[in-house]
Amino acid sequence: MPENENVLVVDDESLIRDYLKEILKRMGCSADEAVNGKEAIEKLKNSEYDIVITDIRMPEISGMDVLKEAKISQPGSEILMITAFGTIENAVEAMKMGAYDYITKESSLDHIELIVKKAIEHHRLKNENRYLRSEIDGLYGFDNIVGKSAKMRKIFDMLKTVAESDATIFIQGPSGTGKELIARAIHYNSPRRDKPFIKTNCAAIPEGLMESELFGHEKGAFTGAIKARKGRFEAAHTGTLLLDEVSEMSAGLQAKLLRVLQEKEFERVGDTQSIKVDVRIIATTNKDIKEEIKKERFREDLYFRINVIPIHVAPLRERKKDIPLLVEHFIRKYNKEHNREIKGISREAGSLLMRLDWSGNVRELENRIERAMIISKEPILQIRHFLFEEDGFDQSSEFHSEDTQMTLRELEKQQILKTLKNNDFNRTKTAEILDISVRTLRNKLNEYKAKGELDTCFLKEN
Repeated sequence: MPENENVLVVDDESLIRDYLKEILKRMGCSADEAVNGKEAIEKLKNSEYDIVITDIRMPEISGMDVLKEAKISQPGSEILMITAFGTIENAVEAMKMGAYDYITKESSLDHIELIVKKAIEHHRLKNENRYLRSEIDGLYGFDNIVGKSAKMRKIFDMLKTVAESDATIFIQGPSGTGKELIARAIHYNSPRRDKPFIKTNCAAIPEGLMESELFGHEKGAFTGAIKARKGRFEAAHTGTLLLDEVSEMSAGLQAKLLRVLQEKEFERVGDTQSIKVDVRIIATTNKDIKEEIKKERFREDLYFRINVIPIHVAPLRERKKDIPLLVEHFIRKYNKEHNREIKGISREAGSLLMRLDWSGNVRELENRIERAMIISKEPILQIRHFLFEEDGFDQSSEFHSEDTQMTLRELEKQQILKTLKNNDFNRTKTAEILDISVRTLRNKLNEYKAKGELDTCFLKEN
């Protein structure tokens, strides 16, 4: 057992104090003492203790008073009460008030060590849980969802409202936009935060196994079912079940999921007994769900059942104002993770990131930032740290010359023309995606035309 738990021993009998201190010393604990309740309360106000061991009966200020003060000034500590044979009832009352356990003065050395060890282990477990909770809060707090664009602010406002409810939530958006992060943030900021959060990727589990994964099965229900097994609905009981990419679910399973949502009960595969569950559902998809309904690949009645609270996450190209904040966030994250001291990115690199298309959305941006931070030997990330041959940029090309103005101009032109072509030469939509005015776009195209850099297909206006 690791050393240095700090223990306060409170007793008006010196022999008892010395006896307990000797036991604690052998256990590797650091022991302090108080000769009466008044001194104990003073020490509790001025020092920190992991464990407090106090006699119940003391003149003037009793151990019960010490217990009350400890619960106020040392709420994370464990309290052990020392009692004589005739005061067991008082010790039980103390436990109702928050004491961890009690020790009788007739207890053997082994018994006292056992009780103290259990108190120390319980104290450590509480500390570990507090640490894990703080880590979870750091990972899945609403502050970890980064963005300042109007579309993200709208999502933030909604999250704070819906997290407190039990309503089913349907999150739609392209891959890489952070749908799972939003789902976890909802769970860990809800009244169910201390209950299970179970994720099921509907696209990753083979169709033949999906029903068993969701609802569980009985022994012998199918070949290979050598024992009964709980499904993810049971595992998520009283908590949250994330159905990631729910649009990939087969028609038969969609019907069974609809029934669970309506009746809040299901049967394991191979069983006829219904199992009641209390589960909050959060579903996600990266597809156009209305188009899936139109093509009869997704049940309309299931859509209405899961779409109680709809959240739409826009692709990164439609919220470019979020990029600078995301860059700062990922630099902080990977400085810590990779023990780096990157201070930021250059203006040219920032301009490049604002112009790229980001087909992989936030996930792609995060990967590029991490990769740039790993290869950079400078405190400021430069444009060359973000350009690779796999992106179509030759390492020896003009993009890596010292002429950064030419580099940015060429990158800007490529991005403008690519976006224009991808949007059927619609200038209004292209300008909106690039976060520039239609007038600026027109001026850029006229510039490229005057220099003979524009194909005729780009000259038409839609």
